[in-house]
Amino acid sequence: MRWIAALCFILLAAPLGAHPHIFINTGLVFIIDAQNRLTHVQVTWEYDELYSLLVTEDLGVDSDYDGVLTPADVQKLTGFDMNWIDGYNGDLVGALDGAPLELSRPAAPTAVLQDGKIITTHLRRVEGAPEVTGRLSFRPYDGTYYTAYEVRRPVRVQGREGCDIVMDEPDIAGALAMTQAEVAALPEDFDMEAAGLGDIGARFATEVNIICAAP
Repeated sequence: MRWIAALCFILLAAPLGAHPHIFINTGLVFIIDAQNRLTHVQVTWEYDELYSLLVTEDLGVDSDYDGVLTPADVQKLTGFDMNWIDGYNGDLVGALDGAPLELSRPAAPTAVLQDGKIITTHLRRVEGAPEVTGRLSFRPYDGTYYTAYEVRRPVRVQGREGCDIVMDEPDIAGALAMTQAEVAALPEDFDMEAAGLGDIGARFATEVNIICAAP
């Protein structure tokens, strides 16, 4: 499991800033309209138990620890992870036949607490709503690797038949070994950007490819 590998990385390797502190299991829904245009992507984030506990305690949610949210709890929790700073890409990079796609800020947030994990969703509009004529490719990842992403929740296409979804999984062991070797050669107070490691999380990213037959 990728989280186990990441935890090993924490224990064995690197100074602060070179390992994940939050673990998210993600899912994606690609929404294609009747004109064969990709209009939106719905993103699901399932947070790990420890981070979920920290958030619920910080927000005063589920104070009796019974795992059942009151309407007031749901209101507090919904959108807690949607306060994005300018320039933040939402830890999601998309392309159509290699051409980058621009995604909007998040909308329509939801949040639940399930089996001790916070699960949220949000909707992102695909600017220009491009026609799906080739290969769609999306990678959920944090370039700083503060947050580690897995893609283990459902991935599907809505509004269109005849699409194949192919997951291109990273070589975690190889990426860890390379990163450990690079980080070990750097001083403890190194600047990841200056060291050329500002997008280190891309090495650990799953690439989700959607290939649709001609409509």
